[in-house]
Amino acid sequence: MSLEALLLELTALPTCAGREERVIAFIERWCADRDDVRLDRDEVGNLTLTIGGSTEGPPIYTTAHMDHPAFAVHRVIGPGTLELAFRGGVMDDYFVDARVEVITGDDRRLSGTLIERVEGGASLGSEKHFLCELDDEAEGITTQDIARWLLPEPEIAEGLLHTHACDDLAAAACALEAFDRLRARRAAGETRADGRVLFTRAEEVGFVGAIGATRLGTIPADAKVIALENSRAFAEAPIGGGPIVRVGDRLTIFSPRLTDDVARIAEDLAGGPATPTAQQKASDLPKWKWQRKLMAGGACEATVFCHAGLDATCVCLPLGNYHNMADLDAVQAGANTEPPRVGREFVSVADAAGMVDLLASCYERLADPPKSKTAERIDRLWDERRAVLDEAQARSPSQA
Repeated sequence: MSLEALLLELTALPTCAGREERVIAFIERWCADRDDVRLDRDEVGNLTLTIGGSTEGPPIYTTAHMDHPAFAVHRVIGPGTLELAFRGGVMDDYFVDARVEVITGDDRRLSGTLIERVEGGASLGSEKHFLCELDDEAEGITTQDIARWLLPEPEIAEGLLHTHACDDLAAAACALEAFDRLRARRAAGETRADGRVLFTRAEEVGFVGAIGATRLGTIPADAKVIALENSRAFAEAPIGGGPIVRVGDRLTIFSPRLTDDVARIAEDLAGGPATPTAQQKASDLPKWKWQRKLMAGGACEATVFCHAGLDATCVCLPLGNYHNMADLDAVQAGANTEPPRVGREFVSVADAAGMVDLLASCYERLADPPKSKTAERIDRLWDERRAVLDEAQARSPSQA
């Protein structure tokens, strides 16, 4: 399966925090087709993929979460009326008269409209509850079912993937593709790197799957962890600018040395820096694009891993229509001329391909990373230019 096909299929799957069964089933099928891959589950339902055989070096993890902001069916009031609980972060403005589809356990799709908010119904403390009126009455809906925004089918157009849930299933697709590349090189005897993938649950309601993974010891203490995300794009972190080595989020910064190592691998792949120096032109930048940004518009699981004492950083894709909120900049500024409406998320396919390139290289090179590029530069500057200090000291009066 090509990366494009994998992106289209995986990101179209209905999913919700705590109700990621369709994504889990997809990953199970993917593993079943590869007899060298072992799939393990921890006590909270996170999945870990490893490759059989002997390894060397520390385990290198890539991680992606399997949920996306969506609704859980909280109560079946009647054959045409439901109470839905939204799990995730979306502005209140986008729920007004919004169109949704309910997905039943037997994969029926039932469209409806949110008609009013239900106050005091939150069951997990952070949920927003809404009454939903279905277009047609239906039997067999249960509180195990989910709902999501009613959106057009996924497509790739002009190099962009437009789909239900880039966050974080596009990154999950990239993780599987990079893991497949490592499998091929392991099978050919070209590397013994210990690459693994962790898929977490319920990120959208407070990283609870990742927190569970740290408390259960799902990730060994000597691991190096690259959390994968889709982060809201901004003018300074554009879609099409390449995958982003994310140095931190709105809560914290990530492991400096590991972030530096990943950035060095990206720079080596590109043959140049992410942004031009003061002595360069933009045209001097390489064609393989990458970015190095803080991305403080949200928080991610790398913060959880770092605060648990793990060596962790993040690589992300710049994302349009973050959490399906179309025209978000204007809505937040109060400058929108139309009522807020949801839309398909979108990312650049080229950015996703770049993420795969970077992760595949990280699996092997992080096992025995070279000296930090920043440390190399500091050492070189000292060796080459310390004479200016010797000169200054020679010109200064004695301090004795």
